[in-house]
Amino acid sequence: MRKLAFMLLLGLVSLTFIAGCNGDKKPQDTGAQDDELTADTLAADTLAEEEALDSVENIIAATPMPKAADELFDDFFFNFIANKKLQMERVAFPLPVNDGGQHKQVAEKEWKMEPFFMQQGYYTLIFDNEKQMELVKDTTVAHVVVEKVFLDQKRVEQFIFNREDGLWKMTEINRQPILKNSNAAFFNFYDKFSKDSLYQVQSLNEPVKTVIPDPDDDFSMIEGEFYPEQWEDFKPEILPKDFIYNITYGSEGKAGAKKIFVIRGISNSLEIEMEFLLKGGEWRLIKLT
Repeated sequence: MRKLAFMLLLGLVSLTFIAGCNGDKKPQDTGAQDDELTADTLAADTLAEEEALDSVENIIAATPMPKAADELFDDFFFNFIANKKLQMERVAFPLPVNDGGQHKQVAEKEWKMEPFFMQQGYYTLIFDNEKQMELVKDTTVAHVVVEKVFLDQKRVEQFIFNREDGLWKMTEINRQPILKNSNAAFFNFYDKFSKDSLYQVQSLNEPVKTVIPDPDDDFSMIEGEFYPEQWEDFKPEILPKDFIYNITYGSEGKAGAKKIFVIRGISNSLEIEMEFLLKGGEWRLIKLT
């Protein structure tokens, strides 16, 4: 249901954006005619795009979120990041902010719409085990932390949500250096892993277990394995760099020696799971799904 809603939403955004960009513009010849594009034309195009996106926002804001969406955090959150009106209603103003030990509050008039990962088309999650992955579907979870992890800047911004009287609300923001995060060691490892192809090969188990779609059957998967020298053939097309997200459902536990790094599409069926294990003080990719 969540992905279907977002497919419709993103489709609407795309169509409206194209209409705003193209409008009544006529094809132009290349060469000298390109110089005839004036600042007024550019300004008009920009205004058309902004008006188109504003129109989409108004449509979204006019659509009330189903009450059942508050049962699961994911259902609430995907409405929260798409609907400005809902977001303003579900932030507990004045919002406490702990910025590295410095405390302040953000007033409602100071808040800017936070789209999180809506515009990039996918998001990432980190779990210690398969049991944690099941918490995504647990309706009893009443505390969630959404983390924006700035790998290049070595800092983490945590958005804290609590369900109070049956309604999810953002209740606090906490900013901290990566080194204070329970996943600090893995974050630092992944930062290098995502950018250095040689380090990727060095960080592979021998062999790496793999589960991939059966090319002859859309509903089946094939289990197998590959070795470091075959990495380029199995390497995921998407390996986010510099900046990732993580969502912790329920209370945060102690960091474990296993990490399941998930890349999940918003409006498509993209799902990549990379399972890492800490062996001899070094993280190793042991399974790719």
